[in-house]
Amino acid sequence: MAYTKEDIIRRVKEEDIEFIRLQFTDIFGQLKNVAITASQIEKAVNNQIMFDGSSIEGFVRIDESDQYLYPDLDSFVVFPWRPQHGKVARLICDVYNPDGTPFIGDPRGVLKRVLEKARKMGYDTFNVGPEAEFFLFQTDEEGKPTTKTNDEAGNVDQKGRYYPHGAGRGH
Repeated sequence: MAYTKEDIIRRVKEEDIEFIRLQFTDIFGQLKNVAITASQIEKAVNNQIMFDGSSIEGFVRIDESDQYLYPDLDSFVVFPWRPQHGKVARLICDVYNPDGTPFIGDPRGVLKRVLEKARKMGYDTFNVGPEAEFFLFQTDEEGKPTTKTNDEAGNVDQKGRYYPHGAGRGH
């Protein structure tokens, strides 16, 4: 859905949203976020939220640590699993330098540059197929999770080799 700054500010006020998580990823693909209160939403949608980039592994050195979060307004979502009062929302952000240029180490920015390069080469569509991998663990008599899985399945690598749980893939 396409949102304007005004749409987001209005929703935060009308829906009793208490906190907004400004999310981004580090160079290892780990999700990071800066939590702000609803009173800071105008500052956030105007790209004025700063964070210490030197505290993020692989970003910048301490002497060049100020970085800014530029929210993608269309990524605004209210988390449905939070309480009715004091809700939490999120905005996915791009990371920028203080001079207003995109931070070269921002994975989202890297993807945007690669997609633009591909578009100029004639590739107009980019398809992604995520592969969710997980284990279901058994619970004990008290309902607490154990380390025993519910199945005896394994994994098949890209060459069609089967590996049971716990076996190394040895590519």
